[in-house]
Amino acid sequence: MKGVVYGKNAVREWLEARLPARTLLTADASESLVNLAKKLALPVQSMSRGRLTALTGSAAHQNIALEVDLPEYRSPQNILHSAQKLGEPPLVVIFDGVQDPRNFGAVLRSADAAGVHGVVIPKQGGVSLTPAVFKTSAGAAAHVPVARVTNLTRCLEYLKEEGLWVVGACEDAPRSYAEMDFRGPAAIVLGSEGEGLRRLVREHCDFLASVPMRGRINSLNVSVAAALFFFEARRQREETGSLQKE
Repeated sequence: MKGVVYGKNAVREWLEARLPARTLLTADASESLVNLAKKLALPVQSMSRGRLTALTGSAAHQNIALEVDLPEYRSPQNILHSAQKLGEPPLVVIFDGVQDPRNFGAVLRSADAAGVHGVVIPKQGGVSLTPAVFKTSAGAAAHVPVARVTNLTRCLEYLKEEGLWVVGACEDAPRSYAEMDFRGPAAIVLGSEGEGLRRLVREHCDFLASVPMRGRINSLNVSVAAALFFFEARRQREETGSLQKE
């Protein structure tokens, strides 16, 4: 799947990970990135900032972009297998209608930092992997596997059959995310920015958990809430020694 990654961090992460790339596109960008591309024997093409904006679809490209072969979507089975190879209990994130590519990118960035094994998104009714996602993720989208499924509730049923507890992030849930047991195999379900979790998805969760709040604002951005869930899971797993030693 051909695409464009843009922004200094995203491009650097892609090049340093030695992921498939075609051409570095630059409008007076960082010399270090140009040198890195040359070391990897990649063609470097200079162009105007306006043309680079047209190619990337964004003016936030920081004068650098990379034509790439985007990672193929994985399967939920593949994500579980990756966790098994690491000897760790799977920690999977499920999107139920998340729409904003910037939120997707921010969630991927936190997921990578917290050791989440993969993200599952629906084929319809939500965000997909786009250049904006790679930009916001600061390169994390190149490292966190993403699966795409036709039927989200069937995916949840499959994960439960494989032994994962399914925890839905829900702002009106009476129990706190810190009360959840993330030491074993678990999936965290994140709802859409405006509507939260759909009724059928809520019914397929084993638990619903919220982030306790004291201020006048009664909700958090989905990427902020996600990070709290992820790092609580990591804290619990580090305490029990269920993570692979680095």
